[in-house]
Amino acid sequence: MGFKEYRGEKITVYFDGDICQHAAECVKGLPEVFNVKAKPWISLDHADVKNVVEVINRCPSGALKYKI
Repeated sequence: MGFKEYRGEKITVYFDGDICQHAAECVKGLPEVFNVKAKPWISLDHADVKNVVEVINRCPSGALKYKI
């Protein structure tokens, strides 16, 4: 599968579903950005970039990466 790219106005997030451990740190941390019931499930323009980075840095598997 590899990384899937999600672009926002100020940040791009990459998600690797192959290594995701489903700890849900992202979903619990910013449900308005990381919503598994939505398509696409990552919507980056619903939160401040600083908050998105903070939540991504809590990802225990490293499945989420970002580029500003």
